[in-house]
Amino acid sequence: MPDAAQNKEDEGDNLRSLFLTILWALFIAFFLRVFIFQPFTIPSESMEPNLIRGDYIITSKYSVGYGRYAADPLPFPVKNGRFLEREPKRGDVIVFKPIDETQHFIKRLVGVPGDRIQLIDGILYINDTPSPQLSTDIAGPRDARNYGAAVKVETIAGRNGHLIFDEVVNRPSDNTGIYVVPGGHYFMLGDNRDNSGDSRFDQPRGIGFVPAENIVGKAEFILLSARDEFSIIRPWTWNNVRGDRFFKGIR
Repeated sequence: MPDAAQNKEDEGDNLRSLFLTILWALFIAFFLRVFIFQPFTIPSESMEPNLIRGDYIITSKYSVGYGRYAADPLPFPVKNGRFLEREPKRGDVIVFKPIDETQHFIKRLVGVPGDRIQLIDGILYINDTPSPQLSTDIAGPRDARNYGAAVKVETIAGRNGHLIFDEVVNRPSDNTGIYVVPGGHYFMLGDNRDNSGDSRFDQPRGIGFVPAENIVGKAEFILLSARDEFSIIRPWTWNNVRGDRFFKGIR
Protein backbone atom coordinates (compact mmCIF):
# COMPACT_ATOMS: atom_id res chain seq x y z
CA MET A 1 0.00 0.00 0.00
CA PRO A 2 2.74 2.54 0.78
CA ASP A 3 4.19 1.86 -2.67
CA ALA A 4 0.82 2.56 -4.29
CA ALA A 5 0.46 5.80 -2.35
CA GLN A 6 3.98 6.83 -3.30
CA ASN A 7 3.27 6.10 -6.97
CA LYS A 8 0.15 8.28 -6.87
CA GLU A 9 2.12 11.07 -5.24
CA ASP A 10 4.82 10.77 -7.90
CA GLU A 11 2.19 10.85 -10.65
CA GLY A 12 0.71 13.98 -9.11
CA ASP A 13 4.15 15.64 -8.99
CA ASN A 14 4.77 14.72 -12.63
CA LEU A 15 1.43 16.18 -13.70
CA ARG A 16 2.09 19.39 -11.79
CA SER A 17 5.55 19.61 -13.30
CA LEU A 18 4.15 19.08 -16.81
CA PHE A 19 1.43 21.66 -16.21
CA LEU A 20 3.95 24.23 -15.00
CA THR A 21 6.24 23.51 -17.96
CA ILE A 22 3.37 24.10 -20.38
CA LEU A 23 2.42 27.33 -18.60
CA TRP A 24 6.01 28.59 -18.75
CA ALA A 25 6.27 27.68 -22.45
CA LEU A 26 3.04 29.55 -23.21
CA PHE A 27 4.19 32.55 -21.19
CA ILE A 28 7.57 32.67 -22.96
CA ALA A 29 5.91 32.33 -26.38
CA PHE A 30 3.44 35.11 -25.49
CA PHE A 31 6.23 37.33 -24.16
CA LEU A 32 8.33 36.88 -27.31
CA ARG A 33 5.36 37.55 -29.61
CA VAL A 34 4.24 40.66 -27.73
CA PHE A 35 7.57 42.25 -26.85
CA ILE A 36 10.25 40.91 -29.18
CA PHE A 37 9.33 39.37 -32.57
CA GLN A 38 6.23 38.48 -34.55
CA PRO A 39 6.00 36.55 -37.83
CA PHE A 40 3.81 37.58 -40.76
CA THR A 41 3.11 36.22 -44.23
CA ILE A 42 3.13 38.48 -47.31
CA PRO A 43 -0.26 38.08 -49.07
CA SER A 44 0.07 40.46 -52.05
CA GLU A 45 2.39 42.07 -54.61
CA SER A 46 2.35 45.63 -53.25
CA MET A 47 5.93 45.41 -51.89
CA GLU A 48 7.52 43.71 -54.89
CA PRO A 49 10.28 43.30 -55.86
CA ASN A 50 11.60 43.26 -52.29
CA LEU A 51 8.83 41.18 -50.73
CA ILE A 52 6.78 38.71 -52.72
CA ARG A 53 3.65 36.70 -52.05
CA GLY A 54 4.51 33.77 -49.80
CA ASP A 55 7.41 35.37 -47.93
CA TYR A 56 7.39 34.62 -44.21
CA ILE A 57 8.89 37.65 -42.50
CA ILE A 58 9.98 38.43 -38.95
CA THR A 59 9.23 41.84 -37.46
CA SER A 60 10.82 43.38 -34.39
CA LYS A 61 8.58 45.23 -31.96
CA TYR A 62 11.19 46.50 -29.52
CA SER A 63 12.74 48.58 -32.35
CA VAL A 64 9.66 50.83 -32.61
CA GLY A 65 7.90 50.45 -29.24
CA TYR A 66 4.51 48.97 -28.44
CA GLY A 67 1.27 50.35 -29.84
CA ARG A 68 -2.34 49.31 -29.45
CA TYR A 69 -1.87 46.23 -31.66
CA ALA A 70 1.33 44.95 -30.03
CA ALA A 71 -0.55 42.01 -28.44
CA ASP A 72 -3.15 41.60 -31.19
CA PRO A 73 -5.79 40.14 -30.95
CA LEU A 74 -5.60 41.26 -27.31
CA PRO A 75 -5.69 45.05 -26.83
CA PHE A 76 -2.49 46.65 -25.57
CA PRO A 77 -3.22 49.42 -23.01
CA VAL A 78 -2.13 52.46 -25.01
CA LYS A 79 -4.40 55.07 -26.57
CA ASN A 80 -1.93 57.39 -28.25
CA GLY A 81 1.59 56.82 -29.49
CA ARG A 82 3.51 53.75 -28.35
CA PHE A 83 4.87 52.50 -25.04
CA LEU A 84 8.68 52.81 -25.01
CA GLU A 85 8.30 54.56 -28.36
CA ARG A 86 11.21 54.65 -30.76
CA GLU A 87 10.77 56.68 -33.91
CA PRO A 88 10.92 54.62 -37.10
CA LYS A 89 13.09 56.06 -39.84
CA ARG A 90 12.32 57.03 -43.40
CA GLY A 91 12.93 53.97 -45.54
CA ASP A 92 11.99 51.41 -42.87
CA VAL A 93 9.62 48.64 -43.93
CA ILE A 94 6.80 48.66 -41.38
CA VAL A 95 3.93 46.34 -40.41
CA PHE A 96 0.84 48.17 -39.16
CA LYS A 97 -2.94 48.25 -39.13
CA PRO A 98 -4.67 51.11 -40.95
CA ILE A 99 -7.55 52.85 -39.22
CA ASP A 100 -10.65 50.61 -38.96
CA GLU A 101 -8.89 47.67 -40.65
CA THR A 102 -8.73 44.15 -39.22
CA GLN A 103 -5.82 42.97 -41.35
CA HIS A 104 -2.14 43.84 -41.07
CA PHE A 105 -0.48 45.81 -43.88
CA ILE A 106 3.17 46.20 -44.80
CA LYS A 107 4.62 49.24 -46.60
CA ARG A 108 7.71 51.41 -46.69
CA LEU A 109 7.64 54.41 -44.38
CA VAL A 110 8.64 57.51 -46.38
CA GLY A 111 7.19 60.38 -44.37
CA VAL A 112 7.42 61.26 -40.67
CA PRO A 113 5.36 63.91 -38.85
CA GLY A 114 5.77 67.34 -40.44
CA ASP A 115 7.18 66.04 -43.74
CA ARG A 116 5.94 67.31 -47.09
CA ILE A 117 5.48 64.35 -49.45
CA GLN A 118 4.82 64.54 -53.19
CA LEU A 119 5.33 62.40 -56.27
CA ILE A 120 6.27 64.13 -59.52
CA ASP A 121 6.67 61.97 -62.64
CA GLY A 122 7.05 58.96 -60.37
CA ILE A 123 9.86 60.54 -58.33
CA LEU A 124 9.32 60.71 -54.57
CA TYR A 125 9.94 64.16 -53.10
CA ILE A 126 10.46 64.53 -49.35
CA ASN A 127 10.43 68.14 -48.15
CA ASP A 128 10.93 69.28 -51.77
CA THR A 129 14.04 67.09 -52.17
CA PRO A 130 13.85 64.30 -54.79
CA SER A 131 14.71 60.74 -53.80
CA PRO A 132 17.11 59.56 -56.54
CA GLN A 133 16.00 56.72 -58.81
CA LEU A 134 18.43 54.86 -61.04
CA SER A 135 17.57 52.28 -63.67
CA THR A 136 19.20 48.93 -63.06
CA ASP A 137 19.76 45.62 -64.78
CA ILE A 138 18.98 43.80 -61.54
CA ALA A 139 16.06 41.49 -62.09
CA GLY A 140 13.34 41.07 -59.51
CA PRO A 141 12.79 37.72 -57.79
CA ARG A 142 11.87 34.90 -60.11
CA ASP A 143 8.31 34.67 -58.77
CA ALA A 144 7.65 38.40 -58.63
CA ARG A 145 4.68 39.35 -60.80
CA ASN A 146 6.15 42.48 -62.27
CA TYR A 147 4.08 42.46 -65.47
CA GLY A 148 6.97 43.98 -67.39
CA ALA A 149 7.64 46.74 -64.86
CA ALA A 150 10.94 48.59 -64.93
CA VAL A 151 13.18 47.87 -61.94
CA LYS A 152 14.82 50.91 -60.36
CA VAL A 153 17.00 51.60 -57.33
CA GLU A 154 15.55 54.29 -55.10
CA THR A 155 17.45 56.04 -52.30
CA ILE A 156 15.48 57.60 -49.45
CA ALA A 157 17.08 60.07 -47.04
CA GLY A 158 20.58 58.92 -47.95
CA ARG A 159 20.03 55.32 -46.88
CA ASN A 160 21.15 52.27 -48.85
CA GLY A 161 19.09 51.97 -52.02
CA HIS A 162 16.17 49.57 -52.37
CA LEU A 163 14.44 48.26 -55.49
CA ILE A 164 11.09 49.50 -56.75
CA PHE A 165 8.82 48.50 -59.62
CA ASP A 166 7.60 51.20 -62.03
CA GLU A 167 5.11 49.58 -64.36
CA VAL A 168 3.31 52.47 -66.04
CA VAL A 169 4.94 55.81 -66.89
CA ASN A 170 2.91 58.93 -66.04
CA ARG A 171 0.14 57.07 -64.31
CA PRO A 172 -2.12 59.47 -62.33
CA SER A 173 -0.64 58.19 -59.07
CA ASP A 174 2.84 59.22 -60.35
CA ASN A 175 1.85 62.87 -59.96
CA THR A 176 0.23 63.91 -56.72
CA GLY A 177 -0.46 66.96 -54.67
CA ILE A 178 1.56 67.74 -51.58
CA TYR A 179 0.77 65.68 -48.49
CA VAL A 180 1.73 67.24 -45.15
CA VAL A 181 2.12 64.44 -42.62
CA PRO A 182 0.22 65.37 -39.44
CA GLY A 183 1.65 64.95 -35.96
CA GLY A 184 1.53 61.42 -34.62
CA HIS A 185 1.15 59.91 -38.12
CA TYR A 186 3.28 58.44 -40.91
CA PHE A 187 3.14 58.28 -44.70
CA MET A 188 3.53 54.83 -46.28
CA LEU A 189 4.26 53.76 -49.88
CA GLY A 190 4.42 50.37 -51.57
CA ASP A 191 7.58 49.50 -53.51
CA ASN A 192 5.37 48.25 -56.37
CA ARG A 193 4.33 51.82 -57.02
CA ASP A 194 1.62 51.19 -59.61
CA ASN A 195 0.02 48.32 -57.68
CA SER A 196 -0.21 49.55 -54.11
CA GLY A 197 -3.06 51.02 -52.12
CA ASP A 198 -1.06 53.23 -49.78
CA SER A 199 -1.02 56.69 -48.17
CA ARG A 200 -1.46 58.39 -51.55
CA PHE A 201 -5.11 57.42 -51.38
CA ASP A 202 -7.81 57.71 -48.74
CA GLN A 203 -9.73 54.66 -47.64
CA PRO A 204 -11.13 52.45 -49.04
CA ARG A 205 -8.85 52.73 -52.07
CA GLY A 206 -5.81 53.29 -49.90
CA ILE A 207 -4.90 53.69 -46.24
CA GLY A 208 -4.38 57.41 -45.70
CA PHE A 209 -1.99 58.52 -42.96
CA VAL A 210 -1.11 55.82 -40.43
CA PRO A 211 -1.37 56.71 -36.71
CA ALA A 212 1.74 56.04 -34.63
CA GLU A 213 -0.16 53.75 -32.25
CA ASN A 214 -1.21 51.51 -35.17
CA ILE A 215 2.37 50.49 -35.96
CA VAL A 216 3.09 46.87 -35.04
CA GLY A 217 6.77 46.41 -35.88
CA LYS A 218 9.67 46.84 -38.26
CA ALA A 219 10.23 44.10 -40.86
CA GLU A 220 13.74 42.74 -40.30
CA PHE A 221 14.27 39.66 -42.47
CA ILE A 222 12.62 36.95 -44.54
CA LEU A 223 12.65 33.68 -42.59
CA LEU A 224 11.62 31.60 -45.60
CA SER A 225 9.44 31.85 -48.68
CA ALA A 226 7.09 29.36 -50.33
CA ARG A 227 5.01 29.06 -53.47
CA ASP A 228 1.34 28.17 -53.27
CA GLU A 229 0.23 26.35 -50.13
CA PHE A 230 2.95 25.41 -47.68
CA SER A 231 2.82 23.91 -44.21
CA ILE A 232 5.66 22.71 -42.02
CA ILE A 233 3.48 19.81 -40.85
CA ARG A 234 2.76 18.63 -44.42
CA PRO A 235 6.04 17.31 -45.84
CA TRP A 236 4.58 16.93 -49.33
CA THR A 237 4.41 20.74 -49.57
CA TRP A 238 8.07 21.31 -48.72
CA ASN A 239 9.11 21.35 -52.37
CA ASN A 240 7.22 24.67 -52.63
CA VAL A 241 9.88 26.40 -50.53
CA ARG A 242 12.01 28.91 -52.46
CA GLY A 243 15.61 27.94 -51.82
CA ASP A 244 17.07 31.41 -52.47
CA ARG A 245 15.10 33.37 -49.85
CA PHE A 246 16.13 31.83 -46.52
CA PHE A 247 17.16 34.40 -43.85
CA LYS A 248 17.20 37.22 -46.38
CA GLY A 249 17.55 40.71 -44.94
CA ILE A 250 14.94 43.35 -45.81
CA ARG A 251 16.13 46.72 -47.18
